[in-house]
Amino acid sequence: MLPRHDFLERLREEKLRADRSKTPLSVAVFRLQEEEIIGKSQVEELIQRLHKNTRQTDIKGWVDQTRIGLILPDTDGEGVNRFVEKIRNGNGEGYYSVITGTYPDLLFKEILEEQSRPELYPINIDESIRKQNQLQWGLKRGMDVFGAIVGIILFSPIMALTAIAVKLNSSGPAIFKQSRLGMKGTRFPFYKFRSMYWNADERIHREYVDHLIKGNLAKIDQGDGKGPLYKMKSDSRITKVGKIIRKLSIDELPQFFNVLKGEMSLVGPRPPIPYEVEKYQPWHLRRILEVKPGITGPWQVGGRSSTSFDDMVRLDLKYAENWSLWLDLKILLKTVKVVINLKGAF
Repeated sequence: MLPRHDFLERLREEKLRADRSKTPLSVAVFRLQEEEIIGKSQVEELIQRLHKNTRQTDIKGWVDQTRIGLILPDTDGEGVNRFVEKIRNGNGEGYYSVITGTYPDLLFKEILEEQSRPELYPINIDESIRKQNQLQWGLKRGMDVFGAIVGIILFSPIMALTAIAVKLNSSGPAIFKQSRLGMKGTRFPFYKFRSMYWNADERIHREYVDHLIKGNLAKIDQGDGKGPLYKMKSDSRITKVGKIIRKLSIDELPQFFNVLKGEMSLVGPRPPIPYEVEKYQPWHLRRILEVKPGITGPWQVGGRSSTSFDDMVRLDLKYAENWSLWLDLKILLKTVKVVINLKGAF
């Protein structure tokens, strides 16, 4: 459940996205009875039912201390009404009321205008939650800085040898810099060891990305019959050294500097290229809004090249919703195992 400030910020972002994409957007607001009338267990029961009956792309949070809001992207009026009926079929519906709206219903304007009227909310029930979140994200940043410094020191001999090998193998810089999109769509220079010939044609990758995002998986499946492989296994643009450093994931090592600069995290969704995002459906965009991009993440340890794009986005959203330091540590340990086994790397 997002605290009020974050929920209203997400509502504003989804409204702007609906304006651009012309896709439907609905909200449902559950108003609880006065605090002295309802019990904590009833509130928790409603929250659990919302979690159980919503999609990973739906956004749940507090509108204020007596109202829980639900943002339903790609959902029209009939869809939000079906959702409310599903919730009302449960027990305990007497302790709350619900109103719904589909953009551009006035309900959106009313909710967002109330954000600028703090006198309506004399008690900020989310303050402790926000402080806890700030502490957790502060610890994540501390782990990122420590891990990046250790990684740079530990792998500096390998990086030096790789830079020399890349330069000797083909003309061009050893480090390849590419514009990527980070948290909330912020552009940053993304570092990798160059694994392709300099000034290679990007049209091949653009076509691949288009098929992957649109779900035309049969056109890009290069599996051997034992399972699907949605990756460019044969690419004439890759150099001999490039094939080796990709297989060993050495080409990713310069991203420790991205982490040190605060543009990336050790763990998070992979940062997309701008032309990839142009192909996104509205709900795909959440993967670059929730958390910082990472060197590794749930996709790398949970399917990698055998996973469809939609499933990859679902993994990213699930990570953002359930994030914890312990989850980051587990993903980092699994990443080591995946790299050692060379799973999904070509």
